Amino acid sequence: MYKYIQIFLVALKLGCISFGGPTAHLGYFYDEYVKKRKWLNEKEYSDLVALCQFLPGPASSQVGIGIGTIRGGLVGGILSFLAFTMPSVVILIIFAVVMNGTDMSTSWIQGLKLVAVAVVAQAILGMSKKLTNTKSKILLALFVLAITLLVHHILIQIVALTLTGLYGLIFLRKSDHPATYSKQIRIPKLFGVISISLYFALLIILPIFRTIFQNVWIIMFDSFYRAGALVFGGGHVVLPLLEKEFVPAGLISKDDFIAGYAAAQGVPGPLFTFASYIGTNIEGIVGGVVATIAIFLPAFLLLFGILPFWEDIKSNKYIDGFLTGISAGVVGILIAAFYSPIWISTIKGELDFVLASVMFVLLMHFKWPSWSIVLIGIAIGVILY
Repeated sequence: MYKYIQIFLVALKLGCISFGGPTAHLGYFYDEYVKKRKWLNEKEYSDLVALCQFLPGPASSQVGIGIGTIRGGLVGGILSFLAFTMPSVVILIIFAVVMNGTDMSTSWIQGLKLVAVAVVAQAILGMSKKLTNTKSKILLALFVLAITLLVHHILIQIVALTLTGLYGLIFLRKSDHPATYSKQIRIPKLFGVISISLYFALLIILPIFRTIFQNVWIIMFDSFYRAGALVFGGGHVVLPLLEKEFVPAGLISKDDFIAGYAAAQGVPGPLFTFASYIGTNIEGIVGGVVATIAIFLPAFLLLFGILPFWEDIKSNKYIDGFLTGISAGVVGILIAAFYSPIWISTIKGELDFVLASVMFVLLMHFKWPSWSIVLIGIAIGVILY
């Protein structure tokens, strides 16, 4: 029981302080779960990140679910998700209920963006030491960095990671492939098969039900489920997709959508919880809860479908080489995301650069905890911006 309480409380803390979007979340996770608590080693964390980057859906949330599952089985994965997601869900549902058309004060958001710069920079440096420790891996990261920033397509990350994975499969696999220490994932393989089957079944059945019944609840569930099941690239990609699903249909006004978009950028936790705001705006608090379940359900089904077979997959030397290539590519994705949108939307002048540098030094070299840097960021935003 203590283990489950610990999983919940640690994830809840991260859910309250993890500002800055998916890339920053991976930085917070790395700092908390790998460096501080050592629930995973570097290899296990990088493999999990590589897997979740390759899957559709909210990558950072899936990493959190995976860590909870590795630590505490199926219950641990669910508790980790609930705790990490709950703060932003509650905030956005309340905002949708009480919103009266007035503009939000966003002065403090700039301070939190500066925190994200420091956190992501720390994560990139920490992960790159392990994942890009040879010239070939550095070139793979550079390739993904370049193609991600220069080619603007929704699937470009998947294409880039596939290419780096194929390179790793051919050139980076180990001929002897020694056994590696790994933690047992306590999910039955039958449960994994059922999860994967249900993932695809809902993609087929929900649109049919939507056409037949024309019910607002089925329409909502189908739209949010498809958004969570088919989107690559994380929360920033799902926002315009949701706009196309709900604004033209008249289920939410453009002004309300934009207000919620602003709120979603300013709360901690996953951007996918924007669905909580939209669902509440359409059908009240129950609608917000249903929307949240629908958009995150694919992430659970995919991850719980794959994790029972994960150790068998990783023990194959070819898959290990594939994952090694992808892990190097993930560093390139993190650097690309560090530049856009984090850096270009945050560092507007010398003051921004100085403040972000100070927080980075406090985090990296003075070992200040992440939550203290978040409080500093909020204070800086309120006082200086």
